[in-house]
Amino acid sequence: MYIFLCEDSIDGIFTGVYDAWASRYGHENISLTTCPPDNYTLFSEYITVETDYEKSEKVARTLLTRLGEETYTEICQAASSLEESSGRKKAMNKADAIYHTVVLALALKDGSKVLNYLGEPYVNRVFQLSRSTGNEAHHLLGFLRFQELENGILFAQIHPKNHVLPFLGDHFSDRLPEENFIIYDASHNQAAVHPKGKGFFLTDTHNLNQEMLHRFSPEELEYQKLWCGFFDSIAIEARINPKLQNQNILKRFQQDVIEFNRTV
Repeated sequence: MYIFLCEDSIDGIFTGVYDAWASRYGHENISLTTCPPDNYTLFSEYITVETDYEKSEKVARTLLTRLGEETYTEICQAASSLEESSGRKKAMNKADAIYHTVVLALALKDGSKVLNYLGEPYVNRVFQLSRSTGNEAHHLLGFLRFQELENGILFAQIHPKNHVLPFLGDHFSDRLPEENFIIYDASHNQAAVHPKGKGFFLTDTHNLNQEMLHRFSPEELEYQKLWCGFFDSIAIEARINPKLQNQNILKRFQQDVIEFNRTV
């Protein structure tokens, strides 16, 4: 068995797909993983994959052309999902599931239908992972809050489980093309940065100045005060139901919503 060790990212996994396919070792003899094993197995060869954006782009173009945008997006969502612990035997490695799903898709007459083959364990795994990421991204599109910093940049902070920044960045770049904004993923120390009139890009935030993130413009502070006042005025004390509220807005979302985490 040839086991390709790749980076836990869309580009890393797509590079792994490229290298594994190009190796010609036979699809049944190949496995991809983003989790280095605790114990290396005998009679297996481990191959480290260096992320290559050109290779990743080639795989992306092939998938878009052959499978269509919808299925391509589903696969990207699966690649962006939270990787399960390697200690859980029931959790199939997502990179391996994606690789073998791609192999099946490109063998089908209509590869766009590959996610209908839920009887295949690899496909079922990709479907479940994609749904997890897609659902979280959908929720955040509604709960994400931008706040204006003193330098005029719109800033939003999130704490997602999955790597949803590429999907949020793409959405808000389309909706706010003439705004400078930053979406900060505090869970993964990464940010989507969008300069006015340009596309967004992802960047590491380990050295981010946290103090700057709380320097709001006077107008922002005033709007926060007005919004919280409105929020309190429409509340009916007899109908306050924290349990139901937590079901509708998960606590990990609440910490980034002004109504629950007031600064004014």
